[in-house]
Amino acid sequence: MTPPVFATAFASAAVKAALGTSPCRVFPFGEAPQGVMLPYAVWQVVGGGPENYLGQVPDLDEFTTQVDVYAATATAARTAAKALRDAFEPVAHVTRWGGESRDGETGHYRYSFDVEWMVGR
Repeated sequence: MTPPVFATAFASAAVKAALGTSPCRVFPFGEAPQGVMLPYAVWQVVGGGPENYLGQVPDLDEFTTQVDVYAATATAARTAAKALRDAFEPVAHVTRWGGESRDGETGHYRYSFDVEWMVGR
């Protein structure tokens, strides 16, 4: 009941180049550890449901995930977001570009987008 966000991201050489390998800085539940190195990405499920049918149980679950990349520079945020997009698109669909912003407290650059996954049961 979880989309393969981390496994898909970690399988990409470009994501590892942008977000590291030990650890790969892609964190669930929309939260990163305190003091984590930049750039990093967080993701969280923001919607979805089972693919319901008449006469049989669902064989797929749909998940909409929000992905947010944080970085010290706009270029680093965009580079990491592009790497994640390219890793996800062969197996899922980007459904929303959430925009770019700067965190008021930390000054970190943020790039946000949504990905829809269809995950077999």
